[in-house]
Amino acid sequence: MPERRSSDPLTRITDALGSPVLGVLIGIAGLVTPVIGWVAANANLMALVAVQGVLIVVLAAGHLWTRRAYIHLRRANNLKAMDDARYYDLVRSQLERELISDYGEIADGHVRVYASEVPRLSALLVTALTGAASEPQRILAADLTTNPQLLSQRREYLAANRRFTEGGGTVHRLFIVRFEDLLAKDFARALLELIARHRDIGVTCGLAVRDRLRADEAVDYVVFAHAAVLVEEEQGDADYTRGRSSVYFKGVDRWRSRFEGVWGHGADSAPRALHAYEAAVRALTDAGTWDEQRLTEALTAL
Repeated sequence: MPERRSSDPLTRITDALGSPVLGVLIGIAGLVTPVIGWVAANANLMALVAVQGVLIVVLAAGHLWTRRAYIHLRRANNLKAMDDARYYDLVRSQLERELISDYGEIADGHVRVYASEVPRLSALLVTALTGAASEPQRILAADLTTNPQLLSQRREYLAANRRFTEGGGTVHRLFIVRFEDLLAKDFARALLELIARHRDIGVTCGLAVRDRLRADEAVDYVVFAHAAVLVEEEQGDADYTRGRSSVYFKGVDRWRSRFEGVWGHGADSAPRALHAYEAAVRALTDAGTWDEQRLTEALTAL
């Protein structure tokens, strides 16, 4: 993949050295030169050797420039090792075009991204589900929600979710929140506004209390069909100066099982828990008072 280069004379010369056409011409000349010497018996042997030497030097220079000017990406040894080979190959190709940080690791079915790259990659992974026709067309997202405004600012990612649901895909988002945060008035309002925004784009939402989950369940991750999982290792900030995530294209099913275990079914499901919490918050809001004791009792009964 070529890097951006300026158009100065030196660059044009080095570009010419790296030209595939020049390489082919030099190769042909290298073959033709000794033939000419054999046909023309009276040809100067030293002159022929000199020409041959010049051709070799030019070819070597072109090869060295090509290695310096181009990034060579290692390919996966076995596409079948990925949970969804077609999805993996589509994402890999896009990452190479965008030169995402540490893209070289993707040959092993893993890629790590940082800061502002995280929301862009998240949107790419959503979009690729449709492009690769991965089945099921479903996204399972677990979000450690410590700042509801943070997720609402990821416009590119939310827009990708909207397009995905409008195209027939389903998104389940589990908001994992600390018990004490659920009791705070400002936090509760911001959370319910965020949930309403997600519902507007077709997302099914659920709630889990972080304090009641095991450590391996209270993780921020997104499962894309059976194709990939994005795991947030360090939560980003509003300015995208922090944040670190990893994408894995293998072992996706264990993350899916983990999500479904917390999401639950029936009366004990995460959507039911969210509806009960919303009802309690609205009751307090309508009453014009914020009674943490009443809300604690409602949360305890979830």
